[in-house]
Amino acid sequence: MATETVIALISVGALLVLLATGGVVAVTRNPEFAGHPKGLYVLFFAEMWERFSYYGMRALLIFYLTKHWLFADGPANMIYGAYTSLVYITPLLGGYLADRYLGQRKAVLYGGILIACGHFLMTIEGSGGQNDPAISIFWLALAFIIVGTGFLKASISVIVGQLYPRTDVRRDGAYTIFYMGINVGAAIGTIMVGYLGETYGWRYGFGLAGIGMLLGLVVFIWGRPLLLGRGEPPSLDKLKQRIAGVSFENFIYLLGLAVVLATWALIQFQNAVGWLLLLSGAVMLLYIVVEALKMPRDDRDRLFAIIFLIALQPVFWGLFEQAGGSLNLFTDRHVDRAGVPASLFQSINPIYIVLLGPVFAWLWTSLGRRGLEPSTPAKFGLALLQVGFSFLVLVWGAQAVGIGNPTPVIFIFLIYLFQTTGELCLSPVGLSAMNRLAPRQMAGLIMGAWFFATAGGNFVAGMIGQATGAEHVGEAGGTAAKALFLDVYSTIGWITIGIGVLVMVVSPLVKRLMHLDTLKDEDELAGYKEIGEREAAGMFPDRETKPGPDKI
Repeated sequence: MATETVIALISVGALLVLLATGGVVAVTRNPEFAGHPKGLYVLFFAEMWERFSYYGMRALLIFYLTKHWLFADGPANMIYGAYTSLVYITPLLGGYLADRYLGQRKAVLYGGILIACGHFLMTIEGSGGQNDPAISIFWLALAFIIVGTGFLKASISVIVGQLYPRTDVRRDGAYTIFYMGINVGAAIGTIMVGYLGETYGWRYGFGLAGIGMLLGLVVFIWGRPLLLGRGEPPSLDKLKQRIAGVSFENFIYLLGLAVVLATWALIQFQNAVGWLLLLSGAVMLLYIVVEALKMPRDDRDRLFAIIFLIALQPVFWGLFEQAGGSLNLFTDRHVDRAGVPASLFQSINPIYIVLLGPVFAWLWTSLGRRGLEPSTPAKFGLALLQVGFSFLVLVWGAQAVGIGNPTPVIFIFLIYLFQTTGELCLSPVGLSAMNRLAPRQMAGLIMGAWFFATAGGNFVAGMIGQATGAEHVGEAGGTAAKALFLDVYSTIGWITIGIGVLVMVVSPLVKRLMHLDTLKDEDELAGYKEIGEREAAGMFPDRETKPGPDKI
């Protein structure tokens, strides 16, 4: 039996064990499991299936572009970067609509439906080549996934934070568990979707990705009562108002479809995506600064700390997201893989996350009890040091065996190891910091801004990948092409290490801006005890808090 088949069968077995564990959580009568509300595990499994679909498709995308649609390396990396950046910029719109009108739960449902449609459209391959009319359907499929992710991604992260008081020490641990759900789905999806796509045909891989998203929707709908009313619309009356003959809620859904069509046109012009990111980023930054200046000192300073942390996102993700683009091509062409499809190596990072996530959750808690835990900005600095070092390890390994020889696969495992430890210092910690530090009325916007900065990193990744394009030096699998990869990787590695050192130096100043000593729990949500249906409770404590004795 081929190695890749054994790997695929192991991933199926792991998925079955995980689903059985989910069944155990579901049948227990206690409202909590392993110290966390059961709603966390609903979000865990819903996000797991969504990431199964996203990362499974992502593992195939660069190969689909170069081998089916026959794009050169440079344009393929730019398309990849534009697509992944738009996937992370749309949560800015989705988070705003969820905050103000839909509520997070409805936004997640609508986004999941759009994503599933996109994956199923990806199964329409046509005959291949850029002159094939079917490529228009491919662009439309990407647009559905982009907009759907915008509604789903920021909203589901916000619901995680709403399950806990703002000062609850379990919050970082909860986000780490949630982030493990992301990576369980990513690992299994990458292996299963990648295996089907590269072994039996693209359509089978993309079709399985669509099925994964549908399963995520089933979990989310079934687990609604366990969310304890979090993420519901701030005003049901507003959604029922009619505009042009339709309810305002349906008007938002139609608006989403209009954005899909606009995205279908935009994704075909990758340079326009870059300008959109630049201009939108400037507007977003200006808005947050203006809002910060209106707030009391502590909230103002926290927003400035948030801006600092968000500004580091493009640096980290610009390097990290080489994984699905240039690093994927490097693995396919210049690494001794022993016949294993290159897309399956995309599962290494999420597997490391699953293995090391609990270790880091324990580590932060243990250090925190001893007063030794690094601050959030210091963790960001550590993340940059590690992701920069990871590329230097690959460069040194490839040079040690000679440019003309295949790079030993151990160095692919090592680059993903250091990227993973860096990721665990930044991403789950950053998610928790955004939700904890942001004023409640800006929670969705700040979470959207977090993903917006990730979008910038993804576009930077596309630009870096374009610089590694084999068309600059000749044959894709040749020695000159490999040397170009290594030159680019060495440059970005050293630059990022320099930035990481600077962040470590200023981290104490940023920590002071966070005012952790004055964070307080929000007031109780209105209707939580009085209304039998817990879902009726809203998400805006400043508008719907229950009056206390001092407020009557």
